[in-house]
Amino acid sequence: MRKLIFAFFLITNISTSNAENSSGINSFEEESMVVFMRSSFVGAAVKASIYEIRDGATIFIGIMKNKTKINYKTSAGKHTFMVVSEAADFMDAELEEGKTYYSMITPRAGAWKTRFSMKPIRNDGTTDLNTESKKFEKWKKKTKVVLMDEKSKTWYEEHKESVEEKRAEYWGKWIQKSAEDKLERTLKVSDGT
Repeated sequence: MRKLIFAFFLITNISTSNAENSSGINSFEEESMVVFMRSSFVGAAVKASIYEIRDGATIFIGIMKNKTKINYKTSAGKHTFMVVSEAADFMDAELEEGKTYYSMITPRAGAWKTRFSMKPIRNDGTTDLNTESKKFEKWKKKTKVVLMDEKSKTWYEEHKESVEEKRAEYWGKWIQKSAEDKLERTLKVSDGT
């Protein structure tokens, strides 16, 4: 019965506009791909919602629970992404077309429940979160792709106002960070694979 329910879920949630290849990453040529992954026991019960801030607008990407990932196609160039739970946090990105970039959604303590940060996964081995680590291959294999579905869209419509309030409150803190702090939280062109 579980397999039947799972098969029904997959069939009803596959997006025809984003054909996926066997690796679970969407095919693309003139765009970039950002793979947001989440894999931590801490805060496992709390969901996090992911967004892109583009031209002043909040673009809803999806909702993540633990051991999931979202493959997000977007244009090359400069971008700002946001994760929201109890609070909001941000990550900048400089993306090159045809490349795939990775970000880990990491938990941190909050006042009432878990908060999350977005951290770039480096391609040069300079941090614990890097594409050369054994953990990276484990994260890629153990996280399941989640797709946008009607339930997620409905959730966003019901929580849009709260998301915007958190964005406004925490954006001020983000822009006050030093250039060095922001660089640590930026996907660089060289991080693409």
